Amino acid sequence: QVRLVESGGGLVQPGGSLRLSCTASGRIFSINDMGWYRQAPGKQRELVASITSGGSTSVVDSVKGRFTISRDNAKNTVYLQMNSLKPEDTAVYSCNEEVRYNLLRSDRLWGQGTQVTVSL
Repeated sequence: QVRLVESGGGLVQPGGSLRLSCTASGRIFSINDMGWYRQAPGKQRELVASITSGGSTSVVDSVKGRFTISRDNAKNTVYLQMNSLKPEDTAVYSCNEEVRYNLLRSDRLWGQGTQVTVSL
């Protein structure tokens, strides 16, 4: 059973920084693309940032220049560095990954979510 476990959320003042981590544990052959989504109260979930197995990254326009996604394949971990945080970044952040168990089978998995609150 492969699980994704997130950490790093919390309460931060506007202009502050947080780093989210998402680590996959279990029997893993490889991990393809990794991404971070967020959902604010009353809003649809949106893809914030993604990174391919080759390291190519993409971020949504609203966080460009402030958020950076990276991965450590040796640790099966994806990170989201969030700088210059704004109140509108407040949301539950969840990681999503395509985990390959072997050459024939893969699943797309979600983490449990971590709350990020940006407020004075």
